[in-house]
Amino acid sequence: MQFLFADHTLDTDTRELRSGGVPIPVQPQVFDLLTYLLQNRERVVSKQDLLTAVWGGRTVADSTLATHINAARKAIGDSGEQQRLIRTISRKGLRFVGDVRSRQGGGQPAQHAATHSELPRPALPPSDRPAIAVLPFVNMSGDAEQEYFSDGISEDLIAALSKLRWFFVIARNSSFSYKGRSVHLKQIAQDLGVGYVIEGSVRKDGERVRITVQLNDVTTGSHLWAERYDRNLAGVFAVQDEIIEAIVAAIEPQLYAAETFRARRKPPQSLDAWGLVMRGLWHFWCMTRADNLTAQTLVEQAIAVDPNYVHAQAVLAVSQMFGVQMGWQDAATITPIAEHAALAAVRADGEDPWAHFALAMAYSYTGSVEDTLAEYETALRLNPNFSLAQACYALVLSWVARGREGAEAARRAIRLSPRDPFSAIYYGVAGYAAFVERDYGESIRLCRESIRQRNDFVGAHRVITAAAGMAGDTDLAKSMLKELRRVHPNVSLAWIRSWLPVRDQREREHLLEGLRRAGLE
Repeated sequence: MQFLFADHTLDTDTRELRSGGVPIPVQPQVFDLLTYLLQNRERVVSKQDLLTAVWGGRTVADSTLATHINAARKAIGDSGEQQRLIRTISRKGLRFVGDVRSRQGGGQPAQHAATHSELPRPALPPSDRPAIAVLPFVNMSGDAEQEYFSDGISEDLIAALSKLRWFFVIARNSSFSYKGRSVHLKQIAQDLGVGYVIEGSVRKDGERVRITVQLNDVTTGSHLWAERYDRNLAGVFAVQDEIIEAIVAAIEPQLYAAETFRARRKPPQSLDAWGLVMRGLWHFWCMTRADNLTAQTLVEQAIAVDPNYVHAQAVLAVSQMFGVQMGWQDAATITPIAEHAALAAVRADGEDPWAHFALAMAYSYTGSVEDTLAEYETALRLNPNFSLAQACYALVLSWVARGREGAEAARRAIRLSPRDPFSAIYYGVAGYAAFVERDYGESIRLCRESIRQRNDFVGAHRVITAAAGMAGDTDLAKSMLKELRRVHPNVSLAWIRSWLPVRDQREREHLLEGLRRAGLE
């Protein structure tokens, strides 16, 4: 079925929305919402109608519903102020009020009948919404029965990447329209309005499978990342899940890095909210006090440009709480400010993992243990591949004497993103979890790796000093205390006692005792 309105065509068979022949990228749920409004344009659609039709009856936050409605309006050139096409009926719901023609069949209207080469070439999406297309993986096995496996990899990858709400992922039906066709990546990018294209292949030989994946930046023509995965097909779905997890964990930082590089090349005065956040993230990842403060300044500028920008609010709260955890900023002053920003992010988009991650970090100082862990678990449910959230979750588990669970979560963070800018933190957290479990040798080993990666990481210096003290290694304790004082000149037992948010009293005294034995006063 096709719906024609204004200069738009929505095709429910191909799941495409076009304007003047140009595809408009929309999220799957936004597409479903728009379709439902068009199909029911003769009546007012209630909130419950939308929840049933689009979310399968699942309860979602009002902010999430509002975000999707705004996205639907934006996609068709409408707005909440104008309401030319989608009108809000006070206390009742929504109704599509534009003039609509509908017709059966998959043929395009005459004005859309041009070939790909004749279509007007769309500009890339706005910089606050970088878009990605995952092409169907090529089945190299010569066995048509293996087509389901290669298609399944592509479909699962689209679903997993869609959880990274910082980026827009083109829906499966649009990406799969290129299956079996030889089309230049530049043309695909222009057709779909994307800046990044992921392509790959699957080759099966007996019980072995080899999957190759490549991430391309089509605006520069460069390959950002490529990897090969060789696996035994003992359990096909388990292998599929494992490979998807590995691919997403590897691709995510590459996308951020590419967007950051693009933002840093622009003149500062030309940056929009997205560019300011990307620059802010670059400084945040540098993990120094000066860079962290610079990151906060940049994302505050992004919030000034767009006060409801969820990613800016979330990054501001995370960078502020990171400064508190590192001892760079005063907890009593900064934590309420960070909590306010995190709550604003959650209100703006209750389905954003970074928003819940930010709130969890703030709650670790202001809220209950239950609320803190619940927010981390929500962030990880929304994005299971969120390695930084996984590591911070591990830290809080260790703070409440759940060292074994903390160690497992920290190991998962390392496994998910071994080349992450924050992997020094992941090793440091793993070292603290081992300390909580009284495995001082393992704690020292993990903290050494953390310090090898970042010799200015204060947290690892604290833990290795305490672990050496508890292990009775006087020489190591003495040398590590000297290094701790280098990276944290004003450190003292009194400072640690007042700063440390460890909720378990026994574990608080355990760390203080280790530092005391090492010679800290």
